Amino acid sequence: MQIQTKELTYNLEQWKQGYRSQKQEYDYQITEIEGQIPAELTGTLFRNGPGMLDINDVSVRHPFDGDGMICRITFQDGKAHFLNRFVQTEAYRAEQIAGKFLYRGVFGTQKAGGWKTNAFDLNLKNIANTQVVYWGGKLLALWEAAEPHRLDPKTLDTLGIEYLNNTLKPGDPFAAHPLFDPKGLMVNFGLKAGKLDRTGLLTEITIYELDLDGEVVEQHSHIVPGFAFIHDFAITPNYCIFFQNPVGFNPFPFLFGLKGAAECVKFQPEKLTKILVIPRNPRSGEQMQTLETKSGFVFHHANAFEHDGKISIDSIAYPTFPEAEPNKDFREIDFSTVTPGQLWRFEMDLTTQQVTSQLVEPRCCEFPTINPANVGQPYRYVYMGAAQTTDGNAPLQSIIKLDRETGAQQLWTAAPTGYVNEPVFVPRPGSTQEDDGWLLAMIYDGERDRSAVVILDAADLTKGAVATLWLTHHIPYGLHGSWTDQMFMDSI
Repeated sequence: MQIQTKELTYNLEQWKQGYRSQKQEYDYQITEIEGQIPAELTGTLFRNGPGMLDINDVSVRHPFDGDGMICRITFQDGKAHFLNRFVQTEAYRAEQIAGKFLYRGVFGTQKAGGWKTNAFDLNLKNIANTQVVYWGGKLLALWEAAEPHRLDPKTLDTLGIEYLNNTLKPGDPFAAHPLFDPKGLMVNFGLKAGKLDRTGLLTEITIYELDLDGEVVEQHSHIVPGFAFIHDFAITPNYCIFFQNPVGFNPFPFLFGLKGAAECVKFQPEKLTKILVIPRNPRSGEQMQTLETKSGFVFHHANAFEHDGKISIDSIAYPTFPEAEPNKDFREIDFSTVTPGQLWRFEMDLTTQQVTSQLVEPRCCEFPTINPANVGQPYRYVYMGAAQTTDGNAPLQSIIKLDRETGAQQLWTAAPTGYVNEPVFVPRPGSTQEDDGWLLAMIYDGERDRSAVVILDAADLTKGAVATLWLTHHIPYGLHGSWTDQMFMDSI
């Protein structure tokens, strides 16, 4: 099936091939390389995403229910090595032995047997499939609704659940979008919805800050009214910023085994989006502020920064929540009927509590990333996965660089047969310019039915790929990744 856009064609059947399980675990030096890997590029790219999307040909209802698989690409002396391993969660091991789904998925995957088998089973599995970071000497696989899993960075063997030196208790969530303050702190949060008082449903947000040794040096919790569906957040030197999207949650279809939890989330367009501005220093005496802006839905933020008593934040916003539809194959999508995510700037005046918003990039885009040195600071360049076409919705086939000062754009594309994942920015050693570095991205090529790691010059995407490292197989579309200058191999 060919989908015709104004600028390009893409093949829907080829795109769908990227949503197949990769059940094989590999360990090899990458030898098929187009171009040349920069000699200065030394370190490790980690990526996480759902790698197991079916069990004995019974598919998950949604890819977000797939078990986490970690990919590690090591760079040294112009060479690269690939390793992938599944996160051996307790649920993953049990289901692989049983040969069937034993747990319900948040996004609708059910145990066999219909609603009677699933009713009142609230034991969701920790799928560890969203992000992977190396911090404080520990490699952590993250899924926002539960505790992290710790992995051995040398082998990717699963070492068990990580409680951050007993900071977390069993069942405590530790989100999948940690942010790294340039001053040397990892900042993250945990979200617990479902508390009740006489005013109704409440949600608890707990903020954690970890130093370079991985020790929790700051922890404070805040109660907000209503149900909060929050995937990402932003930080500045003084604040954590959360968008509480206008959604409601009806738990009864979930409780009675009819739907997954996420299928019970409904967008409420008549309500406003709440912006929660929480001081990072709980001893400052400054209170959390709740501001409001027009209805919409935000999964990911690019960056935020303070200026003149205001906070500016750039976010990928949707006009409505892309709801998980029951009994629908996620691969059967008509992109023309789905509203795209677009980059918006929100500016918050903390004195007047007024919020203004402006569309920055109308092209369909997602997975924004910046130079990590500019997290929480004024910045100039943002990089995103983007559709090849300039309007409407389509698969992410390109990477766009946007200059926030001048509005200038650069575009690199894997079209017509390639589909991109989130780019990761790697600063060049000793660099002083914000865009002096590389972008590393995993792509899937539907014609070759193989994946590749692409290296781009972040200063000039128009030069094309610096190097394309072809894997011998495909990797299912992933979610998030991270870079560390550390290496976990003696040599390649």
